Amino acid sequence: MSTPSSPPAEPTTAQGDSVRQPGPLHGLVVADFSRILAGPYATMLMADLGAEVIKVESPNGDDTRHWVPPVRDGIGTYYLAINRNKRSIALDLKNSDDLKVAHALSAKADIFIQNFKPGGLAAFGLDYDSVAARNPRSVYCSISGFGAAGGKDLPGYDLLVQGMSGLMSLTGSPDGPPYRAGISVFDVMTGLHSVIGILAALRHLSETGEGQHIETNLLSTALSSLVNQTMAYVAGGVVPQRMGNAHLSLFPYEPLATGDGDLIVVAGNDGQYRKLMDVLGAPELADDQRFATVGARNDNREELRPYLLDLLSKKSAQEWFDNLTAAGVPCGPINDIKGGVEVAERLGLEPVVDIAGIPTVRNPVGFSKTPPRYDIAPPAVDADGDTIRKWLDGRGDLSTTPIDAESSDRRSA
Repeated sequence: MSTPSSPPAEPTTAQGDSVRQPGPLHGLVVADFSRILAGPYATMLMADLGAEVIKVESPNGDDTRHWVPPVRDGIGTYYLAINRNKRSIALDLKNSDDLKVAHALSAKADIFIQNFKPGGLAAFGLDYDSVAARNPRSVYCSISGFGAAGGKDLPGYDLLVQGMSGLMSLTGSPDGPPYRAGISVFDVMTGLHSVIGILAALRHLSETGEGQHIETNLLSTALSSLVNQTMAYVAGGVVPQRMGNAHLSLFPYEPLATGDGDLIVVAGNDGQYRKLMDVLGAPELADDQRFATVGARNDNREELRPYLLDLLSKKSAQEWFDNLTAAGVPCGPINDIKGGVEVAERLGLEPVVDIAGIPTVRNPVGFSKTPPRYDIAPPAVDADGDTIRKWLDGRGDLSTTPIDAESSDRRSA
């Protein structure tokens, strides 16, 4: 893999002591020309793993800075969620001096990622062919909504893809309207797919010395991520429809009413179903041929449902949760986000880490030797512009300054 001419310094504590060995992506520089969600999420994950991410923004900054409420210290929490461990430089690509900086960055960075409309960067000499001419080793990732062919002119908003891919046709009550997912699910998944593609291309680069162009788009991600639902159509000729909280191929696999509220109950195989019936005190229902197999339970779910609801009504959701969990039957409550964070804390997952006074949700991947870093708070617009320009001119490096020496200035709006 290529390395920057002045590699970033190793992470330090506020006192300057080394805290761990560099992350697995240490020494790689990412030129991040993306904005909103898919690209910034991808680059944050790489930054967590040690890459030096240079976030290139317009002078007005990433749109998500202004997506409020909610806010913390005047900044949208949406922006704060996906921009830690990055450096910010503001560039107006229509300004010739700023464009020269962008060209210099594209020539020096190991990875270039952008989510402009397909073809939108060609006029600035920042399309793949132009960047590859400056830097043949560049791993260049383009993210779009609908690809660079027939969908190149379609705006790439997650909500549009949720609707056009079929996801919304599956979400909601059978007799109600379609609903979007509670997050921009395909933006996030496309960010993940982009990281997978980039890491694979880096492996190819290390073996051959060749950079390459990676393309991801929200619609392709959506169709892949709909897994069994798209497969039901393409391989089985079945067009899935909304089933509320029910599962297409399993029962029970949904929230069910108990004596005082709903509990999610799962029987993913015949063994789990038998355990469920034993705990509920109705082992005969495990031997009933109408319900003895996954396929039979699925075919006869409306006959089985009244039995389950009657049995579950005899105790509270908490009592059933305790009893079923002890027996190895998957089940759980329906929490709000606060409850979700709290259960992760109770389970010892330590979901929240603090960076310069900003709580953030930690990277979900654990490493035994090169854990993710949480060194740099999400930056203000152009917080590192001077440092980055000096580095590009060969007059400095991108060393990670101790947090307490820079956090207030870097986070000022």
